[in-house]
Amino acid sequence: MNIFADFTQRVKSALQELDLKDTSGEPIDLSRVVVEAPRDPAHGDFATNAAMVLAKPLGTKPRELAERLVAKLDENPDITELSVAGPGFINMRVAPIVWQRVLGSVLQLGDGFGAIEQSPAPKVNVEYVSANPTGPMHVGHIRGAVVGDALANLLTFAGCEVTKEYYINDAGSQIDTLARSAFLRYREARGETIGEIPAGLYPGDYLKPVGEMLDREFGGSLLEKAEEEWLPIVKERAIAAMMDLIREDLAALGVSHEVFYSERSLHARGGSNGSKIDRMLDGLRDKGLVYEGTLPPPKGQVPDDWEDREQTLFRASDFGDDTDRALKKSDGSYTYFAADVAYFQDKFERGFQETIYVLGADHGGYAKRLQAVGKAVSGGKTEVVVRFCQLVKLMRDGEPVKMSKRSGDFITLREVVDEVGSDAVRFMMLYRKNDAPLDFDFKKVTEQSKDNPVFYVQYGHARCRSVLRQAAEELPGIGFDDRQLAQADFTLLSDSGELELIAKMAEWPKLLDAAAETHEPHRIAFYLHELASSLHAHWNRGKESPHLRFIDPGNEKLTLARLALVRAVSLVLASGLSILGVNAPEEMR
Repeated sequence: MNIFADFTQRVKSALQELDLKDTSGEPIDLSRVVVEAPRDPAHGDFATNAAMVLAKPLGTKPRELAERLVAKLDENPDITELSVAGPGFINMRVAPIVWQRVLGSVLQLGDGFGAIEQSPAPKVNVEYVSANPTGPMHVGHIRGAVVGDALANLLTFAGCEVTKEYYINDAGSQIDTLARSAFLRYREARGETIGEIPAGLYPGDYLKPVGEMLDREFGGSLLEKAEEEWLPIVKERAIAAMMDLIREDLAALGVSHEVFYSERSLHARGGSNGSKIDRMLDGLRDKGLVYEGTLPPPKGQVPDDWEDREQTLFRASDFGDDTDRALKKSDGSYTYFAADVAYFQDKFERGFQETIYVLGADHGGYAKRLQAVGKAVSGGKTEVVVRFCQLVKLMRDGEPVKMSKRSGDFITLREVVDEVGSDAVRFMMLYRKNDAPLDFDFKKVTEQSKDNPVFYVQYGHARCRSVLRQAAEELPGIGFDDRQLAQADFTLLSDSGELELIAKMAEWPKLLDAAAETHEPHRIAFYLHELASSLHAHWNRGKESPHLRFIDPGNEKLTLARLALVRAVSLVLASGLSILGVNAPEEMR
C-alpha cells in the first residue's frame, strides 16, 4: 500500500472532475502532480503541488485553482482538514482510519510491505566490484561491492529480474605480471632464496600459497620450461587461485554474484566466426559506426596507449561522448575499450533492458563512453546507468589506519570485516551517498551508542523483538502472532508518538520506489535510521510516562494494538536491513 500514490490519484481524480482545460482547450497534463509529506508535520499529513504546477498552463492564479481543488477534495471522507498555504500549496490532514489501514497492510504483507510487482519483470544487469584478479580484495573495493550488492537487492525488491555480475579483467598485462609473481613464489617454494621482490611484481604474501600449490602439482618440472611454456600454465592456476580468494573475501562481506564473466572469453577465437570482439567490430562496421582515422591527444596527462597514428575508431561522439574512441590500434591489436563494447553487446544479446555499472571514482570518464556504447549497440533499447563510488578513508579514533603487512601495500577487505563485522561495514558504506567521500572510523562503528547508526538501527529491531518476548511472558493467555495482531483495535492508537511511527512506516513504499528509480540504496539506510529514531523516542517517552508503554497488563486491547505497532516496525526494519544485506538481530547484548 503506497499511501502517497493513493492520495496522488485522489487529487488527480478531483482535478479530472473539475474538467480543466489548458489555454489551447486540451485536457490538462497531470503528470507533474504529486502528493508528499510536508517538510513541517505541523502543516498536515500530506501536501500537494497541484495548483502550483497547473496554474500556468490553465492561465489562472495558483491560489484560485487551489481553492477550487480544496472544495472538491473536501468531499472525500478520508480527508478531515484542508488548507491553502503560501502561493498555492494544499495541505491535508487525514482521518485515523487512513493510518489504521497502513498498519493493517504492514501486518498483512509482512516483510513484503512496499515491494513492487512488475509484469513482465524488467531484466537488469548490475555489474560491480570487477577487480583485477591479481590479489585479495582491498579497502578500495569495499564500497563498490556493498553499493552494487545493495542496489541489486533493492531492484529485486522493486520487481526487477536482476543478475549480479562480476567482470573478470583477466586479459591484460597485469595477468602476465601476476603469473611471473606467482612463478617467483613457486621458486621460493622449491627452496630457492628469492630475496627482495623485484620492482614491477606483486610483493604480497598472498601469492605464497599459489607457489606452494604449483610445487605440489608440478614438482620441479616448470623450472625446466622456457617462459613461453610455463607462463600460460601458471597464469591459469594463478587466476583461479585469485578468484577463489576474491570469492572468499566477498563472501565475508555477504556479497555474491550469479555470473563471473571472463574478459578473455571476448578475445577467444573459436571456428571461422572469430572472437566476440571480431563480431562486434563487424557489426559496427555494417552500421557505419566505425572509421579509420586519428585522434587528437587528450587534455592533461597523455595515456601510455595513446597513438598519433591511424586507428580503427568508434563514432562515440555521435552518441553523446566527448570524443570518438579507438577500438583497434595501428598494430592491429584491440584496445581495452573494444572489449568493453563487445561485453556490452553480449549483455544486450542476453536481453537486459538496463545495465548498471558500479565503478570507482577513478573511472569518472567512463560514464559518457559506456552510455554512448549502449545507445549505439542497442539502438537505445537498453538503458546504461553508471554509478561512481568515492574513496573511503579508514580511521581509528581519528587517526589514519596503517597499511597491511600481508598484502604488501594496501589494507585488505578481510582485515576490515574481521575487525568490525560485515554488518557495520555494509551499513556504514551505505550511510553516505555513493559519490560522497566517506570516513570510516573503526572505533565509532563498533560503539554501542545512538551515535553509531548501525547499532542504533539494529537495536531498534532487537528492542521490538524484546517487547514481544516480554509480552508473551507477562501475558501468557494472549496470542501475539501476526494474524491476531492484525485484528487488534487500531483506533486505540491515538498518541502522537504512535501516529508518528505509523506515518513514518507509510513512507516506506514511496521511499523504496524513489530509491529504486534513482538507483540510490543509501536512501534505505537514511530511512531506517529515521524510523529507529522515532521508535527509540517513543520508547523513552514511555519510560517517563507509564501510560504510553507498549505493555499494559491491565488493558489487553490496548496492549494488543500497541504490540501490533511494534511488530509492524520490526517488519519494516527487518525488510530494509535485508535489502542492505545487514542482519536484523533478535537481541543485542
